[in-house]
Amino acid sequence: MNFTKNDLQKEVSYKTSRSGGKGGQNVNKVSTKVELLFDINGSSLFTDDEKALLNQRLQSRFNKDGLVQVVCDEERSQYLNKEKAIEKLINILTKGLHVAKVRKQVKVSKAAKAARLDSKKQQSSKKESRRKVTDD
Repeated sequence: MNFTKNDLQKEVSYKTSRSGGKGGQNVNKVSTKVELLFDINGSSLFTDDEKALLNQRLQSRFNKDGLVQVVCDEERSQYLNKEKAIEKLINILTKGLHVAKVRKQVKVSKAAKAARLDSKKQQSSKKESRRKVTDD
């Protein structure tokens, strides 16, 4: 991850609007809902390979203009909603850039296999010795 919160805030644009929900009379007066817009292709924070990866993985997050859109209206203050929106964007971008390690298939060693079978035999004989002997 080669970007910080401050670097990201320089390249982000915000739209605000009035939000529904909690807040009482404040809801009707103050624009607390925050809509964060981020242009991946126009960003200087990512390399071309990272941009291609993000464009592929975040396809469902783009709006019609090709910008990543994050909406936050959870808090009563615009400042807190901006902070939450930027945190959400950081989370989205880090998940988008994460490359999972390739799983290497490993063969079970002969010694491990033999030890497992031996323990199974011991367990089997232990349980068999607990059985009642019946005469026919």
